[in-house]
Amino acid sequence: MSENVYIIGVGMIKFGKYLEKGIKTLTGEALELVLKDCDLTRSDIQAAWFSNTGWGMYTFQHSIRGQVALTANGLDRIPITNVENACASGSTAFHGAWTAIRAGLYDCVLAIGAEKLYDEDRAKVMRGFLAGTDVEETLARMAKWKEDEEKKRKQAEKTGTQQEAAPEKPGGHSVFMDFYAAGARRHMERYGTTQRQLAVVAAKAHNNSTLNPLAQYTFPMTVEQVLADRVVSYPLTRAMCAPIGDGAAAAILCSESYLKRHLNPRAVKIRASILQGGTRTGVNDIAERASRAAYEMAGLGPKDIDVLEVHDATAFGEIAQMEALGFCPRGEGGIMAERGDTALDGRIPVNPSGGLISRGHPIGASGLAQIYELVTQLRGEAGKRQVKRHRIAMSENGGGTVGAGEAAMTIHILEKV
Repeated sequence: MSENVYIIGVGMIKFGKYLEKGIKTLTGEALELVLKDCDLTRSDIQAAWFSNTGWGMYTFQHSIRGQVALTANGLDRIPITNVENACASGSTAFHGAWTAIRAGLYDCVLAIGAEKLYDEDRAKVMRGFLAGTDVEETLARMAKWKEDEEKKRKQAEKTGTQQEAAPEKPGGHSVFMDFYAAGARRHMERYGTTQRQLAVVAAKAHNNSTLNPLAQYTFPMTVEQVLADRVVSYPLTRAMCAPIGDGAAAAILCSESYLKRHLNPRAVKIRASILQGGTRTGVNDIAERASRAAYEMAGLGPKDIDVLEVHDATAFGEIAQMEALGFCPRGEGGIMAERGDTALDGRIPVNPSGGLISRGHPIGASGLAQIYELVTQLRGEAGKRQVKRHRIAMSENGGGTVGAGEAAMTIHILEKV
């Protein structure tokens, strides 16, 4: 029978902009923090899963990123698996580590993610996000957009009519913001969700992050300030979207037999670890499929979850995922947020860390940052952002896009021991 798997250590650096630091340095800082958290040494780690998406695109460090980053920090002579799964890379690394222990291959392993997205060349940063899509299709779509805009311009010249201002040219922001904006507009048309409800979600994230010293943004925002911010892609304003930044986070997982030999009163049990893939069928059901599998594995349901970290690359992401994960009926995610259900002191606190919107979203580290926050909450060590009920926690982390939805998604359910 497979053993239970536990988290005995977590570590995370403050997310931000680190032009002077490289991936090796960020990795080393997170490694030191996670080892210190559970009082282990490098020699205790039997295998590692390393998450990163952009190192190759930025500096051509492909192929052996984990081996380069970890051996440079004194962790060598062990199996190292490189993981790249867009925004779900960190949580996929965590899932890989969990799988190996469940299979009985190892007793103590590391999942670690590091990312540098910030660069003074903003165009390069934005181009990098294309890699999380079907590039051929996305470029064709952008070319069609340019062609249509040129036809409109020529038609306006012929008729002498005033041409309406075109939407912002693709490339001024991440292509994913346009995807989320389109989804938000469809949701608004179908269910009556409002831009103000999106702003409620974003303001909550920013205010939560003021209580998180490791967040990239630590300033409060009101709903009115979120609404008044610059429009990125309607209905999304800048304050509703995750920032560009750098960071690293890590977790150490162990088997039940290892935990019995190395007693750790702060260990957290992994009740479920699920990785699902997307589809080109035109039906975006990945979150429903993944969460159903996770609930079944854990023997739990939405009513049992005390605190959540969900993938809110934009405010609409949180609304959509709360519906898809079964925490409210379709079309009521915005109502749920506006009612205060997802606030720190609400019925089901969501993203107490500040989420991707405000904690930050260095892609390869984001999924592990969710794990860091939930473990901290379950341990009762979250300080002023500590939620009242903290026995069962859940994370949802999506990555990339294919067809109508995410290309990959992980769900994790954790339990206080």
